[in-house]
Amino acid sequence: MRQLLLALTIVISGFLNAQSPVYEFRGVWIATVDNIDWPPRGESDPARQRAAFIQQLDMHKRNGMNAVIVQVRPSADAFYASSYEPWSQWLTGKQGQAPNPFYDPLEFMIKEAHKRGMEFHAWCNPYRAELKVGSSSIAASNIMRKHPEWYVTYGNKRYFNPANKEAQDFVVKVIADIVKRYDVDAIHMDDYFYPYRIHGKEFPDGQSYLKSGTTLSKDDWRRSNVDSIIKKLDIAIKAEKPYVKFGISPFGVWRNADKDPRGSKTRAGQTNYDDLYADILLWLENKWIDYVTPQLYWEIGHRLADYTELVNWWSANGYGRHIYIGHGIYRATENSAPWKNTNELPNQIKMLRKYPEIQGSIYYSSKSFNNNPNGWNDSLQNNYYKVAAKVPVMEWLPAKPVIPTGKTTTPAKAK
Repeated sequence: MRQLLLALTIVISGFLNAQSPVYEFRGVWIATVDNIDWPPRGESDPARQRAAFIQQLDMHKRNGMNAVIVQVRPSADAFYASSYEPWSQWLTGKQGQAPNPFYDPLEFMIKEAHKRGMEFHAWCNPYRAELKVGSSSIAASNIMRKHPEWYVTYGNKRYFNPANKEAQDFVVKVIADIVKRYDVDAIHMDDYFYPYRIHGKEFPDGQSYLKSGTTLSKDDWRRSNVDSIIKKLDIAIKAEKPYVKFGISPFGVWRNADKDPRGSKTRAGQTNYDDLYADILLWLENKWIDYVTPQLYWEIGHRLADYTELVNWWSANGYGRHIYIGHGIYRATENSAPWKNTNELPNQIKMLRKYPEIQGSIYYSSKSFNNNPNGWNDSLQNNYYKVAAKVPVMEWLPAKPVIPTGKTTTPAKAK
C-alpha cells in the first residue's frame, strides 16, 4: 500500500508539473488611484506604507506570481521623486506633499519586487489629469496651472487633450524620465486613452479638430492622435533602455464583428477602436508595443463577451507579440452564479494554456486576493502555480544588463 501511494504521488506530481509551463507570466495589478490597493486609505506613515506593500508582495509571491504591475502615475502625479509632476495625493493626503520621513516609493517597490525575483512594471495613466473636478487635491506646481490649454473636462474628470502635441510630448518626457532613472522592467498602460463615452455627451475636442485642418474623419483623427503618442512612447522608452518592455492593457474587445469582419464575435457596448480610439491591432502589427493584456473580465459563456471567444480571438491577433490575459478576479465579490463558481478561474487558466500564442495572466486587482476568493489562492499555490515559472523572454529585445548593487535612481528635484 505504501509503495502504491508513493507511486501515485509521483504520477500526480509529474502530471501537475507537466501542466505548469516553465515560462509563464503571472502578474498582479496594484492600483494606487483613490487608494484602491495601496497604500491603505488615510495611511501616510512611510513605515506602515512600506510594511503594507511588503505584505502584499509576500502574498503574491506565495501565490506563485512573478511580476507586479504597480500604478506609479495615476493622475498626472507621481509615486516617486519627479521634477515634472507633484507627489500624489493618494500617497501623502495632499498633492505635492513629499513623504515624511522621506523615502522614494518607486525605488523602494522596485527593490522589494526584485528581491523576490519578481518583475516590476511601472503602470502609468497617460491622459487622466484630475480624478474629480473640484474635489481633487491639485498642487500649485501641477502642470495644469501652467498650461490649462492642454486640458479638457469631460464628465467630472479632467484629461490631457489627446490632440495637443505639446501635452503629448510632456507625457513622453515624464515616461522617459521614469525609464532613465529607475530600474523598471516595463512601462505599462491600461485602457484609458480617450475616455469611455458618457451617454448624451460628446468629448469636447471639436475646436481642436477644426484647427487641425485634417482631411480625416473625426474618428480617424482621434485614433491618429492616440497612435501618435504610442509610437512616441515606444521610441522614447527604447532610446533610454532598449530592454525595457512597453505593454498595453486594453478593454477586452477590439471591435465587434458586426462592425468589422476582423473583429470578435461579441456584442460589446463600447470597444477600443470605435469608442476609446485605441487601434490595438495597429500597434501590435507595427511592433510599437511588446505585449498586450486584454481585460477579459467576463466569464466563460458570457452572452455578450464570452471569455472563450475572446481568448481564441486575441490568440490569433497578437502579431508575434506577447499576450497576457487580464482576469477580473475582483468579480468573485459579486453575487452572481458564474463568479461564485469555484471552477471559473481554474477553467480560464486551463483554457489559455492551450494556446501557445498566449504567455500568461495578470489579475485585477491586488486586494482581491486578501480573502482567498473562492479558495483561488489555494488553487494557485497548490496546483496551477505550484511550480515556479520564469517570465517569458522577448526575443526581439536585448537582454537586460546586470544592475550593480546599490542605488537604482538618479536624484530628481521633486515638485
